[in-house]
Amino acid sequence: MTEAARQEYHSGWTRPLEVVMFLRRLGVVCAALLAVAGLVAAPASADLQKPSQQWLRDSQAGLFLHWGMRTSPGYTSCSAWEKAITDGGWSPAYWVTEAKKLHASYLVLASFHSRLGYSRAWPSKIPGSCSTKRDFLGELVAAAKADGLKVILYMTNDAQWHDEGGHEWLDSAGYSKYKGKTVDLDSQDGFGQFSYDNFFEVMKNYPDLGGFWIDNDNAYWESHDLYRQIYQQRPDYLLSNNNEDSPIMDTISNEQKTGMTPSYDYPQATYTAMPRLTEACFKLPDTGSWWYGGSNPPVNKALNLGRLVTNSGSSIKSLMAETAMVNGRFPSNQEAFNTFAAGYLGPIAESLDGTEGAGYLYGGMQPGFWNDGAHGVITIRGATQYVHVLTKPSGSTLKIRDNGYRVSRVTNLRTGSAIAFSQGNGSLTLTGLSGWDPYDTVFEVGTTGRTGSYDPHTVTVKASASASDHSGQSASDGDYLTYFDNGKTLPVDLDYDLGSAKPVQYLGLNQREDSVSYARSDTEQSARIKGYQVFVSADGKNWGSAVKSGTLPSHRGVQFIDLTAVTTRYVRLRVTSTYAASSDSTRYKRLRIDETWVGSAYATAG
Repeated sequence: MTEAARQEYHSGWTRPLEVVMFLRRLGVVCAALLAVAGLVAAPASADLQKPSQQWLRDSQAGLFLHWGMRTSPGYTSCSAWEKAITDGGWSPAYWVTEAKKLHASYLVLASFHSRLGYSRAWPSKIPGSCSTKRDFLGELVAAAKADGLKVILYMTNDAQWHDEGGHEWLDSAGYSKYKGKTVDLDSQDGFGQFSYDNFFEVMKNYPDLGGFWIDNDNAYWESHDLYRQIYQQRPDYLLSNNNEDSPIMDTISNEQKTGMTPSYDYPQATYTAMPRLTEACFKLPDTGSWWYGGSNPPVNKALNLGRLVTNSGSSIKSLMAETAMVNGRFPSNQEAFNTFAAGYLGPIAESLDGTEGAGYLYGGMQPGFWNDGAHGVITIRGATQYVHVLTKPSGSTLKIRDNGYRVSRVTNLRTGSAIAFSQGNGSLTLTGLSGWDPYDTVFEVGTTGRTGSYDPHTVTVKASASASDHSGQSASDGDYLTYFDNGKTLPVDLDYDLGSAKPVQYLGLNQREDSVSYARSDTEQSARIKGYQVFVSADGKNWGSAVKSGTLPSHRGVQFIDLTAVTTRYVRLRVTSTYAASSDSTRYKRLRIDETWVGSAYATAG
């Protein structure tokens, strides 16, 4: 997202988080009612949040279907491909059923794909590539709607694979005759015209479609203002873009990210801050192509269940790709995984469905790397938090930073067994643990409120340097739609004025999640705090020596700096370095912080 777009999205919000969230929900309802009544115009661009996004925000997962003429064994005749589909017994209900096994609430159909013969699995009056007589898309949309699911249509931007496999897949002569002018579909501009026309035909014929999944851009689309026209004609459609965080899109989909440790922790490789609607797109058989090539690779249960859970723990949607065969069915290993997932996810559904990721803007305890090698995420719904232990600790104890939440009870969600726990020094400690699940041990944690930190609206924060419209106070205003930006100045100080001398025990920080959390490449690195110092002062002028210095880990979610308890009026956080190297010119020396707070005391069990 461009800086100008972020500022547009973030302007005007200074309310506490609870009020902001209530007003958002109220605004969604009101906007929807006005739209139905015809009293508001369709949006010309993607707002950060709008009514048409709500169903996807309420979702956890989707099923990605790459399925076209080049699906093995492959066809060069459109009619032969269609006959093989029908003769094989293709049924849209099968895809819907398999999606529900994965707790998916939407399907993305990728048949009009540059590597799959540009196959349009629906009737079309526009010549130029394969178009079936049977309306497979329409049947799928209807079947999904009947079961409460949505269908999004993949649209490719690219003509470069027009002759893949030695066959010409695009019909320039037919399209030129249709347009009454010469158009070369093998060129990017010519293909842009052809695909542009297809967008409008699809919008006209499929009002119940959920939207379009855009595989990058085409210059013709952009010069002809395609996306704004889609929003104007179909304001209930969503637009998602692959790997490009363009503000006109509702969603950014992060495709097949790998290289993180643990390997299942997909969010480490994403770079878009909430509440931007974000999707993680990955292959379930993590080897082979996105489409069926004739093989039956295994599906790694730990990897893919871990991805699904960690994405939920960051409020990221999981778009899981499976390789449908010509008759629509999945290879046996994928079918078996889906059936396993249905049984496995059912008993812990409440910890995923209808929850948000904890440790970020929705509050919650600290996710990520815990004691003795343990790792996992936390999901949250109201006063209940769910601790998902994906990598178990080496011992029988689990220790998690509680972020000021008073814990009243802990149970094993699968067994219902009560878990022994204690609280102290900022942490929740679970003891006597055994019988770990091989994939995801889930503890249900009841809380009775949050304590031990000062209301950010009573704390004044000034920064020694900041970018325009991103002052130090933005890091302590109770609003995650604003943030502090240091303007790439290091070292930088954030000075907190408590108004009078008060107890201080720790600092809590939610840095902006707009970069990866590890060095993914020389040009894609973490823009998080590395070295820091903390000072205290009675008068805001004489600071003396640092009372604490150290290094924060390059991890996602809330982080803490603990101090020896002191009574003081002023606290200074000095950031001396960040993680991104100079090779990443975008993030080098950049620091952005959504929210910070001063802790007065640690929580105790409630």
